[in-house]
Amino acid sequence: MKPWERSPQRRRYLGAAAAAFGLVATLLAAGPAAATPDPGDAPHKERVTKSQQSEARAAIENGDIPGVDQIVHSDNVSHLTNIPKQDLKGVNSDLAFQGKYAFAGNYDGFVIYDISRPKSPKIVSQVLCPGSQNDVSVSGDLLFLSTDSSRSDNSCNSTTQPATEKSSWEGMKVFDISDKRNPEYVAAVETSCGSHTHTLVPERQDVYIYVSSYSPSATFPDCQPPHDGISVIKVPREAPEKAAVIDFPVLFPDGGNPGGPTNPGVSQTTGCHDLTTFPALKLAAGACMGDGILLDIADPAKPRVIDRVEDNVNFAFWHSATFNERGTKVVFTDELGGGGAATCNTEVGQDRGADGIYDIVGKGDKRKLVFRSYFKIPRHQAATENCVAHNGSLIPAKGRDIMVQAWYQGGVSIWDFTDSDRPKEIGYFERGPLSADTLITGGSWSAYYYNGYIYSNDINKGFDVLKIHDRRTDSAESVRLRELNTQTQPDYR
Repeated sequence: MKPWERSPQRRRYLGAAAAAFGLVATLLAAGPAAATPDPGDAPHKERVTKSQQSEARAAIENGDIPGVDQIVHSDNVSHLTNIPKQDLKGVNSDLAFQGKYAFAGNYDGFVIYDISRPKSPKIVSQVLCPGSQNDVSVSGDLLFLSTDSSRSDNSCNSTTQPATEKSSWEGMKVFDISDKRNPEYVAAVETSCGSHTHTLVPERQDVYIYVSSYSPSATFPDCQPPHDGISVIKVPREAPEKAAVIDFPVLFPDGGNPGGPTNPGVSQTTGCHDLTTFPALKLAAGACMGDGILLDIADPAKPRVIDRVEDNVNFAFWHSATFNERGTKVVFTDELGGGGAATCNTEVGQDRGADGIYDIVGKGDKRKLVFRSYFKIPRHQAATENCVAHNGSLIPAKGRDIMVQAWYQGGVSIWDFTDSDRPKEIGYFERGPLSADTLITGGSWSAYYYNGYIYSNDINKGFDVLKIHDRRTDSAESVRLRELNTQTQPDYR
């Protein structure tokens, strides 16, 4: 059955308080179909110890960390504006860009912003379509949305339903966004274990989607173990309603990293969390729980692994990957604690919950990922602040490797890894803790550079626009893109 046949009301747009209240009620009741490292549908709250509360208050009083909700930033970063969350009250997630528009995912749906004037973005439309994480990407007139929470059906009117029921649905949704004020839901594709994240390989006539998902269970009819690969979807641009899964390539024929107890503290590989493609180089890098991989995507319908690495000392959960501009390096992130823990402190240290920088050496199928160093923000956070490496993008500065990256309540970091052995932070933006007494999941989920500005989607606070003024990044000002999905890396060369 087509998604628009599930309900006579195929699209709902929020405009009434009652609609917003109903949405929040649904959101708070929802939960992922399988254990995931990212925050749940509602921000997690956890009371910290009296000692940790005292330490947080003392750090604020001494000026070691910002005060509750206080905004601080380096001298070379300006905070231009913030647009608080409006009708979609769920967790803010990923971002995509096209022309003068930004597309912001939210566990309740997605928001389209007009960013033609970055200092004063305007909301164009808000689409209610619950189903975490609602990671979003765009290509031409199509928008793609990931659903990784078990739903009663594939409509935007669905409700939460246990993954143990065969009729439950998770997967990819497709919208026609030719009219930005009235996006139209046109297709849905169910995928094994849902779609935690997804990555595009756009071609002239078709869009290939690599769907990352994980955590199978023998009790889940549509998410059975082993789950050692990714779903590949083909979407015809002129007939998106014909979108379908065309393959499920096995990336880990040996099962991947076994995790604990063999490798204590390391996630067992049961799929991938996220992939980044570099279509111009016919390469992809995958962050797959206990493994990092390099893939050949010369045939986008049949990606194949050419190298695989593990770090069973410092990486707990391989989360995401970013190539440098020339495609000679990959930055992998470790989401220690699943994004809901306080890991930016002296107790955890600088090598865990960090980025790992790998050089790509060799040619063809003999290319290898070679570890060089770790990077973690040097600004320690309170025990009430969830903080760990998360989503970021390149700043396409000429002759340099510079990245902007979200660190949840650690804020937004701008850092230089031109020297793979000696990465360093060159700018930052952050807010103080949401609370000095309770750890409340929050902060920047994604921070990306697009056409001269940095855009951040904050879990609780909304949509932030930043500007960096620095001679090391000034050359990026001249780079203009028509479209940006960070997990589909552009060719800036």
